[in-house]
Amino acid sequence: MKHQIKHRYIDAVLFECELPNDTPSGLATHHALEKAVANKAYLRGANLSGAYLSEANLSGANLRGACLSGACLSGANLRGANLSGANLSGAYLSEANLSGAYLSEANLSGANL
Repeated sequence: MKHQIKHRYIDAVLFECELPNDTPSGLATHHALEKAVANKAYLRGANLSGAYLSEANLSGANLRGACLSGACLSGANLRGANLSGANLSGAYLSEANLSGAYLSEANLSGANL
């Protein structure tokens, strides 16, 4: 099963990968995003709105300007991630590791910290 991570405005594919056929649909973005980060994919402006990313390892990810509104990032490792200008409104960030994360101009309105 192929999964794509697309840009939030222009619908361009930022990363595409093959996932095992038995990957639950609710975890497809989670697995694809971890693969993208491991491959140092350029994810600036990614559309990850509402994604279930609980416990995801996104350490050092470049998610500048990404849309993560309403995403579940509980327990996620965002250590050193670039979230500058990202939309995290309404995101669930309980127990997420934001140590060293760059949050300049990020929208955190309504986020659960």
